[in-house]
Parts: sequence; C-alpha cells; structure tokens
Amino acid sequence: MSNNNDGRRRGDEDEEDEEEEGGEVAMEAWERAYADERSWESLQEDESGLLRPIDNKAIHHAHYRRRLLLHQSASSLRIQKGLIRYFYIVIDLSRAAAETDFRPSRMAVVAKCVEAFIKEFFDQNPLSHVGIGIIKDGIAQRLTDLGGSPELQIKALMDKLECSGDSSLQNALDLVHGFLNQSPSYGHREVLILYSALSTCDPGDVMETIEKCKKSKIRCSVVGLSAEIYICKHLCEETGGEYSVALDESHFKELLLEHAPPPPALAEYATANLIKMGFPQRGAEGVISLCSCHKEAKFGGGYTCPRCKARVCELPTECRICGLTLVSSPHLARSYHHLFPIMPFDEMQHALPGNLSQKQPQTCFGCRQSLSHGSTSGLYVSCPNCSQYFCLDCDIYIHESLHNCPGCESLRNTKAVDAMKT
Repeated sequence: MSNNNDGRRRGDEDEEDEEEEGGEVAMEAWERAYADERSWESLQEDESGLLRPIDNKAIHHAHYRRRLLLHQSASSLRIQKGLIRYFYIVIDLSRAAAETDFRPSRMAVVAKCVEAFIKEFFDQNPLSHVGIGIIKDGIAQRLTDLGGSPELQIKALMDKLECSGDSSLQNALDLVHGFLNQSPSYGHREVLILYSALSTCDPGDVMETIEKCKKSKIRCSVVGLSAEIYICKHLCEETGGEYSVALDESHFKELLLEHAPPPPALAEYATANLIKMGFPQRGAEGVISLCSCHKEAKFGGGYTCPRCKARVCELPTECRICGLTLVSSPHLARSYHHLFPIMPFDEMQHALPGNLSQKQPQTCFGCRQSLSHGSTSGLYVSCPNCSQYFCLDCDIYIHESLHNCPGCESLRNTKAVDAMKT
C-alpha cells in the first residue's frame, strides 16, 4: 500500500511539474511580444508629467519623410491636381491576410488603417467618391458603390472581415474597371489595392487587363504587406500609380495616408473643363419623400435636387434622375487649400552653446513649447512670410490640417485693427 501511495504521489508530482513547465512555455510564448521588445524601457517622464520616448530617431525619421512630401508638393504648385476623384479601395482578404506577422493579423491591421484612411480621404477630398471591393476565394466582390459617406463605407467593411481562398489580381482589376469606366470623364479614376498574397490566381491574361485599365486612364496603386511582386510593380508602372511594401504597422499606415491628398493630374486631364453643379437644400424634417438613392420612402432629412426636385440622402453625389452633380458650398471651401497650399517653412538649426552672437528662439509660436526640449536634432522651422518660429509638430499640423499660418493670420489681424484705429 505504501509503495502504491508513493508511486501515486511521485506520478502526481511529475504531472504537476509538467504542467508548470508547460505553463511556463505558454507564458513565455504569450509574453514574447512584450519581453523581446520591452517597449516600456524606451519611455521617460518629462517635467510636465508626460511620457516621451528616449530615442527620437523614429519620430525624426517620420518628420523628415513628411516634410519631404511637403516640399515635393510645394515644388508642384503649378501642376493641376484632381479634386474630383473616383477612388476604389480593393482589399485582399485571401488566406494570406490571416498571417500574424502584423499583430494580431494582417486583416485586423488593414481594417484599422483603412478606417483611418477613409476618414482622412474625405477630409482631404470632400468632392470625391469612394468604393470598396474585396478579393477572396479567387474572385472579386464589390462591398459598396461609389459614395460620399465614410460611415457607410466603414460599416460595410467591418461586416465582411473574413479570410479564405486565393487572391486574383485580374478579377479585381476587371471589377473596378467595370465601375470606374462609367464615371464622368472629368473625374480622376484611381484604384488602391492592399495586397497580402505572394501570388495571383487569374482566369486569363492579366497583361490584357492591365492594358485595358491603362486605356481607360485608371491610375492603379498597390501597397503590399508581404514582399515585392513583379506583376504589382508592372501594374503601377503602366498605369502611373505607386507601388510600395510596408515594413510594419506604422509604416503601412504612413504609406496608406500618402494616397489621401489629390495627386497631380494626368496629361489628358490638363485641359480645363466646366462642370455643372447643383447646390441642393436640406429637406424639411417630418416630411416623407421617395429617395432616389435607395428607391424607398424616407422620413425627414435628405437633400432636394434643384433641377428635378428628386431627393438624395448624402452629399456629394450625382442625381439618379437628371445626372446633375450635387455638392454643398462647404465642400468647395474645403478644397480651396489644394489650389493654393501654404508654402513650406524654412528649416533652422540651433546654434552651438559658444555662439552667443546668434539669437536663439525660446518657444514655438504655435504651441508655446520650448523649441530645444526633447529635440536631439536641434531642428525647428520658420515661416518665410512672418518670420515666426515653430516646432516640427506644429509644422506638420499647419501644413496637413490647419492650412493657415498662425503667425501670418495674427499679423493680418493686427494690421486690420491698426487700420481701424487710424
């Protein structure tokens, strides 16, 4: 009996040891993402109680890249840009999108970044339209029609996040070509493909499809999540698009947001066109009317076409009855900064401590933060018109979101007040 009990105790102890070892292995696998990177060790607390990174190389690299894009856009001030864009986003949801090299998966990262991109796109292009398509099981499917509502586009995408099957680049191009070929000739036709697979399973000759997109003046761009693929690079070169491969999640989001500002127009679109537009009035609340978009009765809200008096739900859009382009005056006002963008600021460098002859600016004119605090590069910028100094964060915010220089605006207001006094 004692021998049996001892055997049972030893067996139980061995099982417990195995469970502990298995638990440790599972815990190590679960913690590997955090233990290897140890991201908390790269943070420090400043005098205001905020957490700032110790190594600012990634931040300065992002600032440099964005400022480089600003200078490129400034050098093309005289180049015509397409303010009315018909833009299709094609997302690869094949089995390759379920890979976990992007955490937690490529599909989750793509969905998160596409949501941010759609909001930024409509903020930068209020007169444009966006549609979404997906690739899975070797076929391409249309999720949404071209429209101007970011909420409807995001909701439709979040309801279809499932990965399966192979990817087909030719079917995706055929799908978007059928819809974009029907868009008005004055609009700029663009396709952005977020490609996760390393191959394409096509039913025919994909080169003929690429040539067909080129003849229809469809600008195709691809952002890859795995590696560079020849067919994707050839597609972008033939149609005038851009091809890039993301290194990580932050790089993927950065590459994606680069497609939000309107690109330079193609040579065929360089001629000026007169576009008829209507400015509909907001419908009265509490009135039932037939919606031309959904072909059903709607209660309250909506907009009334000034030509045929049909009702539409959202702006901008085209009237389904008479074909008139319907926009609102705020949409035109928000597109103004693309025609006359603010000039890039000049880069300045902090002088050496021994050089006391050069006057050093102390604070940023925008956020009032110290220009030397937390900056290992010692860079700041200055407006060439008002000569006010700004930090790099305010520089990016002014050029990408505000589109007005606070120093120039304050100077203009001061002159206006002085003129009224005199």
